[in-house]
Amino acid sequence: MEQVVEMLAVGMICALLTAAAVIAWRRFHPVEEEEESGEEVAEYMSMMIALLYALLLGLALVSVWDLRASSESHTAAEAGALHQMTVLAEGMPPAQRERIDALAESYAAHVVQEEWPRLADRNGLGERGWFPLRQLRAAAAAPPDATPAQEVTALELLAQLGALDDARRGREADAQETLSPALWSGIVIGAILSICILFFFKIGRSPSQLVMAMGMVGLTVFLGLLIHHLASPFGEVMGVSPDPFTRYFPKSAGV
Repeated sequence: MEQVVEMLAVGMICALLTAAAVIAWRRFHPVEEEEESGEEVAEYMSMMIALLYALLLGLALVSVWDLRASSESHTAAEAGALHQMTVLAEGMPPAQRERIDALAESYAAHVVQEEWPRLADRNGLGERGWFPLRQLRAAAAAPPDATPAQEVTALELLAQLGALDDARRGREADAQETLSPALWSGIVIGAILSICILFFFKIGRSPSQLVMAMGMVGLTVFLGLLIHHLASPFGEVMGVSPDPFTRYFPKSAGV
């Protein structure tokens, strides 16, 4: 928060210095009567503000979209690795296979029913979800009387468990990420400046101008809300769903 205040303060100081320089210049270099009006300059400045604001919105959209894509990728990789463990378990002794299947079902149910609501509230994953992974690691070890094929299968199971662990940690990191407060400040300030331009140029004197102004404001608000929802990668509106887990493990949905 201190960095955001500092950036806003620096921007305000630069704006004040610019205004002071312009006023001083006009004071010592009065405007000649034959000089053109400043409407063209004002129009140019408003276009620059709109362009810079569009670039800022684009940067924010790319950032939050990449965050959501990363969350979706980690979720799919985690669920896929867990499912692959149950497939590989077919090559293990029956008791060990049933143990791995039961632990995989239990882990999927925990992720869907307990972790997903926590992720939506940005509360982290907690510690309970790591316990089934430790149990899976123990259950995936090759038995003492394992055949060469079962030993290879055990190694593959541990490899999938490692991929699952990495994807889980990535999902946890994604849940804690959000859009930079500095970008949010720029978005809000840019929106205010864009709306102020409507009054400076007296837009709205004709129905067509009023409709265009309404469209610009509505689109700006829509983009702001879109960025807000995408900034919560596991939120309820546009967040990543636990469908990869419920697809592989239907019982995890609890219905």
